[in-house]
Amino acid sequence: MVEAASASLYSRAENAARTIRSRTGTDARIALVLGSGLGGFAEDFDEAVRLPYREIPGFVSSTAQGHAGSLVAGKVDGVPVLAMQGRVHYYEGYSLEEVTFPIRAFKLLGINTLILTNAAGGVDVQLSQGSLMVISDHLNFMGVNPLRGPNDERFGPRFPDLTEVYSRELQELVVEESRALGITARRGVYAALAGPSYETPAEIHMLRAFAADAVGMSTVPEAIVARHMGMKVLGISCITNMAAGISATPINHEEVMETGERVREMFTQLLRRIITKAPTSLT
Repeated sequence: MVEAASASLYSRAENAARTIRSRTGTDARIALVLGSGLGGFAEDFDEAVRLPYREIPGFVSSTAQGHAGSLVAGKVDGVPVLAMQGRVHYYEGYSLEEVTFPIRAFKLLGINTLILTNAAGGVDVQLSQGSLMVISDHLNFMGVNPLRGPNDERFGPRFPDLTEVYSRELQELVVEESRALGITARRGVYAALAGPSYETPAEIHMLRAFAADAVGMSTVPEAIVARHMGMKVLGISCITNMAAGISATPINHEEVMETGERVREMFTQLLRRIITKAPTSLT
């Protein structure tokens, strides 16, 4: 029964990968997951082919505002890429297997570098609304691990090492390219909670004591699954609001979306530079 369950996940990921390749013809080695308010980056791809999640076997549809729910294959300055315009979240009622299924399919497509982006709340007072944070490590407070259950060795080992979830080499690349653009992108620890309610001031106080710099409701499950399969991972948080107790005003999703739109040009320039330099030095 265990073998059948794990083989089913692998075969479903193979089927999804075949569908993506046949529909898009992609030969990308870099994939991006574009978080809340950040999906506009994929609108600028050259030779873009869009594939709604509902047309990909095994993919589930996003219900969150600001997540278009399409996979976009195209090129960025000549570099083939795949991008998820929005992700699905644990708080939407999906299992973490469903949340991370696209990452499984990406690996079987030949993707070896995964760029995860998100909108996050600033916990560290040195972060400001609209700033970028390069994820150096994470805290998983979601209460569950995406690798729980049967393990298929074809994906990766039963007990993967997470000493370096987020590639230090890719972190350095972001810092260098940010500096070249005149952008300050500091490194920090991202804490993932299940949501969908925003955190209380007491919870934020606890997270600060645990050395968290930003907080959100995504990214960590995808990063864990990607590392399980040996992919290089880069995480970038756009600080779209200050967390509860840090900010004196109530938090709302409209603010998240507005900030994402405001930083779009800066964020787009940075991603372009990362994508065009990552393949030659890191893949």
